[in-house]
Amino acid sequence: MPLKTVTVSLALAATLLGSGCATSSRQSAGVVSDTTAAVARITAYVSPTVEDDRTFGATPLEAYGATEDDGFHLPAIPVKKIDPQFLRQRVVYDSGGYEEGTVVVDTPHRFLYVVERGGTAMRYGIGVGKDGFSWAGEARIGDKQHWPRWFPPMEMIERRKDLSKFKDGKGMDPGPMNPLGSRALYLHQNGRDTLYRLHGNPEWQSIGKAASSGCIRLINQDIIDLYERVPLGARVVVLQGAERMVEPKAPATAKSRKVEKVASVRSRVAG
Repeated sequence: MPLKTVTVSLALAATLLGSGCATSSRQSAGVVSDTTAAVARITAYVSPTVEDDRTFGATPLEAYGATEDDGFHLPAIPVKKIDPQFLRQRVVYDSGGYEEGTVVVDTPHRFLYVVERGGTAMRYGIGVGKDGFSWAGEARIGDKQHWPRWFPPMEMIERRKDLSKFKDGKGMDPGPMNPLGSRALYLHQNGRDTLYRLHGNPEWQSIGKAASSGCIRLINQDIIDLYERVPLGARVVVLQGAERMVEPKAPATAKSRKVEKVASVRSRVAG
């Protein structure tokens, strides 16, 4: 059963600045943005490389093998050390009304879903913030980047002496040890960068755990796959767990819609 989101605004002030993968507006400096290429795909749900992949169940383990990507070496992931439920797999999924192509982040269960046609979704295991990823709501994919640079916020640099070398504002070069990993999808709300990202990371051990500083992290091989499935402008829904569960139901009548509306209002007031 899916969770039905209660849309709320994202906090954009101090909470965001304290996020471990928050970056300043300088984030794109020296990095080739994929915006132009993504626009060409915006009318398509998935890229040609994955659109015919309709196999149910877990992705072949070979997908997590060592690979060369854009000149960088990605080591193999020791999948036997990861809970199988957090490996990429196609599952039966009741979308609860979310349209095809929507990215649904189920924070409490550490899953990210890409809604597909026909009642299925591609599911990925994720790592979330140490405090459980403190916001719930909606955003859009506002930018996509291959091997992004990382610009730690000044607040983080002041807290961690090992980051003092980034005071010059040049950020960390792209690479396998960069905290943003091999790909990053930038979440925007109302046309503004929220400073939250869906991104890869070199710490596969963190998948399925609350271990990041705020963003949603995936295995590098998984974020590469997700990057190809999700176009620029895609809707992202983040569920925190307080949303009520909904069962599949018959088409709504005028009376049932009224009852549901009242229940929804009561739920929000109670929350």
